[in-house]
Amino acid sequence: MNPVSLERKNADRGSDKPLMPVAEFEAAIRAVGPERYHDLHPFHHMLHGGKLTKGQVQAWALNRYCYQSAVPRKDAALISRTYDRELRREWTHRLLDHDGLMPDEPGGIERWLILTDGLGLDRDYVISRRGALPATIFAVESYVTFVREQPMTIAVASSLTELFAPKIHKERIAGMLENYPFIGNEVMTYFKRRLTQAPRDADFALKYILEHAKTYDEQQACVDAVRFKCNVLWAQLDALYHAYVDGHIPPGAFRPET
Repeated sequence: MNPVSLERKNADRGSDKPLMPVAEFEAAIRAVGPERYHDLHPFHHMLHGGKLTKGQVQAWALNRYCYQSAVPRKDAALISRTYDRELRREWTHRLLDHDGLMPDEPGGIERWLILTDGLGLDRDYVISRRGALPATIFAVESYVTFVREQPMTIAVASSLTELFAPKIHKERIAGMLENYPFIGNEVMTYFKRRLTQAPRDADFALKYILEHAKTYDEQQACVDAVRFKCNVLWAQLDALYHAYVDGHIPPGAFRPET
């Protein structure tokens, strides 16, 4: 399968441009974060700055669960496609990081549910995704489909928003604990664990694509895959802002009591 750049379907496809030097390729990937990562979104600033009500924080946590629960499915999809044993073994720990390896490691999804429990949300309701925004479901499923269908290097590259994650997790831990009396230290364990998991995962994925992207077009498609993933995260916050800040909650979606 040929790499498909989502933002440059015509301009650079089949180009004769020379392969970018590794340092330039890596710099292009890292440059996406300051331009596109969702720590720039107004809803993010409201969340971390203590500007949301408890009901709005509940809505965020409930909708974000849809993304968290999709992560091991997209990882399983990637694992199922590759004949690269090293890649399968490395990627398997990502799946277990989220789904857990009982009884010693409950996993990231369980840690997220501890957060939603602490916010007073019914666990079965959260897991069902019945109250999630339609746009949330579309965004997270587009990510699973992308990883399932794109060439392997591009699928791997889409995970590289993890390069930018530790900063947002640190802000989230500090901001939410400081600004919301209904948030306790015990419910923030998901973010604390990701402070070490995300850099480890990003280091492997970055090394993989730097080694395996063999043409300029493939390199550019990898950069655009990181942009695509940023768009997935941004779209989720757009939906939350529209529904729970501007007040346009769609039929069937979660409606806060306060």
